[in-house]
Amino acid sequence: MSYKIGMVSLGCPKNQVDAERMLSELKAAGFEITNEEEKADVIIVNTCGFIESAKTESIENIIEVAAYKEEGNLKVLVVTGCLAERYKEQIISEIPEVDCVVGIGSNRDIVSLINEALNGKSVLKFSEKINLPLTGDRILTTPFYSAYLKVAEGCNNRCSYCAIPDIRGNFRSVPMEECVSEAEKLAKNGVKELVVVAQDTTNYGADIYGKPSLAKLLKELCKVDGIRWIRTLYTYLDKITDELLELIASEPKLVPYLDIPIQHASDKILKKMNRRGSSADIDALILKIREKIPDVTLRTSLITGFPGETEEDFTLLAEFVNRVKFDRLGCFAYSAEEDTPAAGFENQIDPQIRQDRSEIIMNDQMLIAEAKNREKIGSTALVLVEGYDSYIKCFYGRSAADAPDIDGKVFFMSKESLKVGSFVNVLINDVIEYDLLGEFLEVVE
Repeated sequence: MSYKIGMVSLGCPKNQVDAERMLSELKAAGFEITNEEEKADVIIVNTCGFIESAKTESIENIIEVAAYKEEGNLKVLVVTGCLAERYKEQIISEIPEVDCVVGIGSNRDIVSLINEALNGKSVLKFSEKINLPLTGDRILTTPFYSAYLKVAEGCNNRCSYCAIPDIRGNFRSVPMEECVSEAEKLAKNGVKELVVVAQDTTNYGADIYGKPSLAKLLKELCKVDGIRWIRTLYTYLDKITDELLELIASEPKLVPYLDIPIQHASDKILKKMNRRGSSADIDALILKIREKIPDVTLRTSLITGFPGETEEDFTLLAEFVNRVKFDRLGCFAYSAEEDTPAAGFENQIDPQIRQDRSEIIMNDQMLIAEAKNREKIGSTALVLVEGYDSYIKCFYGRSAADAPDIDGKVFFMSKESLKVGSFVNVLINDVIEYDLLGEFLEVVE
């Protein structure tokens, strides 16, 4: 009998790649992959467990999926990913509808574990984190023209607020030749945009080559035929080298886009976070980047309400945001994660104050982003076509300044029928907050 398998993958792109590899293993074993959850015999919820809101989302999804045991065909509910790794026995004991909990180190055993669960066994399997497959075939859950390329797993940074090293283990890179080989396979299957990801992408290669080697890897990826855009997420300021910046400035395939999670602008808070670099270092780096790559799009992430954050510290952060004017920015209220040093710090901030401060930053950023977008009116943008919105009767896509799923869109009118996955020039004529509006000019081969 051929069983139907559904997948719900939550959280970051790195987790999504893990889900895609599991789906490939399952398909090769004879399972049928389905997007119709009500018809699935088995559903995997690949969870995130990074911060409280992510844990809540994961639990809500598990409970929602469990309803298919009554309303659909569901026989086996599987929980994988970070929440599974972090809370092990609690999931089965507190959510009895769950039949199988799989730690990240046991992903390669997903076929045999699901078969055990289908035979009526309650399955709980956790292997060493180092056993998580870093390579392997994938069934893409992204659009056919874009894919994530995970080049490393784990993290060595030990930021005081972060549980990722405990969940995912130490940093370990994928050998360069294997990264290039995977990129070549993706390109042959129609992928035109590679999004290079790791927990700390700029640390790529330090463990296997003796020094960070991201620039060298990107040079090799740029040689892959068929790939038009390569963007890199999660780059840390202390490892952004002149070599990397000069490469981005000179290589057409590398979109001028840098995601640099800085988290704060107060030296006191940065030190308590165990972040490398000072506010002066951050200012100097941003200045250098903008000098070397004038058309760069800069994204960052921030945390408000970290333990001990005074009004003065928050004012420093708000002033920094309004002075530097990042193109893209995400701000999160601090989440006190158990078993992290920061959770035990004194002077924990009231949760409402944490959230209020986050909203102030995001309101400021919305005004900054809209003003920056208005500067683009009258310019031409190269846009990757992602679809047609039948409600507002226009096409939409992303420019080089927009990473998938996290940034804005370009909405544009066209009398011509356009292919999803094609590149077109669009004349920008208006904005709506984070999004651009425009008119189709021409297809770009």
